[in-house]
Amino acid sequence: MNRLMTDYYPLFELYQALRSQLMAMLSDEDLSFQLGGENLPLGLLCREIGEIEVSYIRSFESFSQDFTYRNEEAGLEGSVARLTTWYEQLDSKLETVMTGFTDEELENSHIDRGGNFIISPRIQLEIYKEALLIFYGKVSVYLKAMGKTLPEQWLAWIG
Repeated sequence: MNRLMTDYYPLFELYQALRSQLMAMLSDEDLSFQLGGENLPLGLLCREIGEIEVSYIRSFESFSQDFTYRNEEAGLEGSVARLTTWYEQLDSKLETVMTGFTDEELENSHIDRGGNFIISPRIQLEIYKEALLIFYGKVSVYLKAMGKTLPEQWLAWIG
């Protein structure tokens, strides 16, 4: 197993756990909640972070990032159970891909994010963590507007 998986990934999984905590506090009805204006309904925002994870998984496989993937599964954004299952599948795939790297590959491979932005897989995973944090920040506004009680980790890490 590579050093990233032993030294960093256990912490990274705690960031992913926030999404599981989110899903545990939501109902299917909550996914239709919308703040108004140009804000997406909560369920579409949840589908979007899954699509972003797909982009990152594919970037680790192809060494090139493409954000064009869209999940067209009808009704996905309206089902907590289906989103949860999808996230679990994606997280498992991400772990499998990251485990497949050798330490040498993690240090010497490069991912082209476009626009002459070329980085190592290790930094790419860090940027995906930042995408998760941005998602959680957005979702926090929805949860507060809905009057949801946030889990302890969520309060400590996101606010």
